[in-house]
Amino acid sequence: MIFHQNGVGDGPFPGLIDLFGDEGGLIEFRACLLASRGFATLALPYFGFEDLPMTMTDLHLEYFEEAVNYLKKHPKVKGPGIGVIGSSKGGDLALSMITFLPQVVASVCISGCHANTITDLHYKDMRLPSLSYNVDRIIVSDSGILDMSKTLENPSTNKGSIIPLEKAEGHILFVVGEDDKIWDSKFFASEAIKRLKKNGKDNYKLLSYPGTGHCIDPPCSPFRPAKIDRLFGLPVLLGGEAIKHCYAQQDAWEKIQEFLRLHLG
Repeated sequence: MIFHQNGVGDGPFPGLIDLFGDEGGLIEFRACLLASRGFATLALPYFGFEDLPMTMTDLHLEYFEEAVNYLKKHPKVKGPGIGVIGSSKGGDLALSMITFLPQVVASVCISGCHANTITDLHYKDMRLPSLSYNVDRIIVSDSGILDMSKTLENPSTNKGSIIPLEKAEGHILFVVGEDDKIWDSKFFASEAIKRLKKNGKDNYKLLSYPGTGHCIDPPCSPFRPAKIDRLFGLPVLLGGEAIKHCYAQQDAWEKIQEFLRLHLG
């Protein structure tokens, strides 16, 4: 579903693809808000919707490439490049897209990983294996809520899963919460930046927020310290402290828009 302004100029507008994580289905709220701020935004589901697979099985980057090409041709999209914003699993997909798809010139990775997660990613003859989870590292609180923050394998032990970000020619914005309880997104962003620096790249920016959890949504979204996990069917911690998390959402929302306007025009 593409959202764009009507009645406020004729466009065309900067084009943007919006991705979320393991919730599945079509999630539209952020795309609608971004459209109200002047972006033509495609809310893109990749499982759990209509004729898509109901579960997140192997993913193929060609599906996302097709979405990029479709958006570029839309009469309300000015191009020439497309942006992508992704949260959680959508964050590493956003990084893969800017790495392998030259049409993508700006990528916002919110609470993501610099390696491929959850399921293998294929593109042409390439395969990025997924990092595995060690469920033995789950910490269960007295109230029965799961802390998953230490369960994802360290990418250094599975280097084949690391996204070769140094190939990206566009610009990357990392947005992380320092109290993320789903995985250590602050560490992942720092490792990604080390890799970029090692390869002489400076096409990145980092927003890192103390007291902030995993779900960094647009401002006025309710603070969620926990959620029911789709895979486990149990409550899992998201992290964050209410006031600090809400401040981060407000600040990040404005800076994300600034970043996208700068690099998409």
